Amino acid sequence: MRIILNNRLVDLNESNISVGELLRIKNYSFRMLVTKINDKLVKKEDREDTFIKEGDEVVVLHMISGG
Repeated sequence: MRIILNNRLVDLNESNISVGELLRIKNYSFRMLVTKINDKLVKKEDREDTFIKEGDEVVVLHMISGG
């Protein structure tokens, strides 16, 4: 399956993958992440039940705070 991940074309071996699985495969381990599919927010509690389709644009952002 081919998707766009953070503005980069990515080929995945899996054809049916959840957002949570993608985060594990790509080693996104930071606690404060924002995930979006096609500009639509995917809540943390919905990541395992939200599936990515061929051609989807996925964005994973690290939230950083400071002062």
